[in-house]
Amino acid sequence: MSNSIVIVWFKRDLRVADHTPLAKACAQAPVLPLFCWEPAVWGAQDYAKQHQEFVMECLSELEISLNKIGLKLQVSNAGIIETLIKIHNQVNIAAIYSHEETGNLATYQVDKEVANWCKTQHINWQEMPQNGVVRRLERRNEWSKHWEQRMIAPLQVLPATAIAAPKITLPKGALSQATGIDKPKRQKGGRTYALETFNSFLDGRAAKFRGGISSPLTAVSSGSRLSPFLAYGCLSMKEVVQATRDRKAWSNAEPNMFPGTLNGGLTAFESRLHWHCHFMQKLESEPEMEFENLHHAHDGMRDEALSDAESNRRLQAWIRGETGWPLVDACMAMLRQTGWINFRMRAMLMSTASYLYWLHWRGSGLHLASEFLDYEPGIHWPQCQMQSGTTGINTLRIYNPIKQAKEQDPKGAFVRHWLPALKNVPDTWIFEPYLMPKAQQLQYGCILDKDYPTPIIDVAHATREARVNITLARKKDGAYSETQAVINKHVSRKGNKGTSRDKRGFEINAKKNKPIKHNANQQELF
Repeated sequence: MSNSIVIVWFKRDLRVADHTPLAKACAQAPVLPLFCWEPAVWGAQDYAKQHQEFVMECLSELEISLNKIGLKLQVSNAGIIETLIKIHNQVNIAAIYSHEETGNLATYQVDKEVANWCKTQHINWQEMPQNGVVRRLERRNEWSKHWEQRMIAPLQVLPATAIAAPKITLPKGALSQATGIDKPKRQKGGRTYALETFNSFLDGRAAKFRGGISSPLTAVSSGSRLSPFLAYGCLSMKEVVQATRDRKAWSNAEPNMFPGTLNGGLTAFESRLHWHCHFMQKLESEPEMEFENLHHAHDGMRDEALSDAESNRRLQAWIRGETGWPLVDACMAMLRQTGWINFRMRAMLMSTASYLYWLHWRGSGLHLASEFLDYEPGIHWPQCQMQSGTTGINTLRIYNPIKQAKEQDPKGAFVRHWLPALKNVPDTWIFEPYLMPKAQQLQYGCILDKDYPTPIIDVAHATREARVNITLARKKDGAYSETQAVINKHVSRKGNKGTSRDKRGFEINAKKNKPIKHNANQQELF
């Protein structure tokens, strides 16, 4: 077979800008850009209709961008193996280029199957880094240096035109439909929306980043809102880091052109870009984190199989946003409509499920994965464990949903917007409507357990029990040695001056001999 082509396999890198595999392919042979809808991925519980629709929007814009340099995007409804076999029967595949992916177990299995197929067919498959995650990393000591080296490397530039592969017949078959329905108020996919969002952040929204990302009221505009675009590669991590640094330099040179707090916000934002890859590295180094407790002293502590009827009842109340804690339920309502909520509220949702409802993180984590438009497995599952206390090295952060409501939504505006049943409830009871006397329930049109539920859990009692249970787990025989193993494998060695770690693995301020509290959730950074 004389015809030879090079395949660029697009996955979570739906762009042409700063795309190393595409640039390399364009320099070598006729190019076939390919995207496959993997049935094993899109039929799973962690992906939903909103993700599929977002990707379709990204693919539409990717196709236009590829057309501009003379290439045609091919989209297959079949899995990658079936598609490669079909293509290889028509033309010779000289090589396959793609970015590395830190995905879930399903995508990991697909990658292993592709590697085996390429080996049997004597086809060169090259995977290339696209962020700060390091494959086969032996030690964390040098990880920060690796990250910085990648971020300062020049952006990849494509040729003005490329040689397209001949017309290929792809496997026939219907698209595997993800579960659920699309979200009416989610962000739209594609690089155009990504750049518009990023530019508005650089031009001024970043000035409110530091003080505005904790409250669900202000985070909508104060956060960068780049997380879904980074999750699906509409923007590269490298170009975001470099553009952020360029804007900081410009702001320093022309301070009158930008808000005075812009640089502080951009500095805080860049630190979260670093943490973004830091958490992905955890799943890359230990894929079992998607299913197993990172620290096995916590095994059996919760109902892992959700076999108990009470566990299921609690999970469903949490999923439906019927906990009786208004801020929790309002966050769930916002997620159902938009696919997004800010980082602190995500931590609170996971904390509520894991500590107050005492649910295993896998069940609640699957639901949030399907709800988060920006679901990034490499960040999501380590964060689920961190917020559930099963890493063995992080300080417990048990969020009190009433306290959080008073701090982050002091006038109840967020709660009233997303929970119409509470719209007439006055400030006195807005965060604890279950304390309203019957006469006031009738007066304000909010009858408990009819219009709005009563909590089934006492916050103070559940918090005490959670702390006792986790403390006992961490005192088990062998727990200390496993804690040290987790530290050696997953903790960044960059460290802070004047710090050490206590016997539990918590970072300690050497001068004050107190645990250092780090940001509870670095996933939705943006």
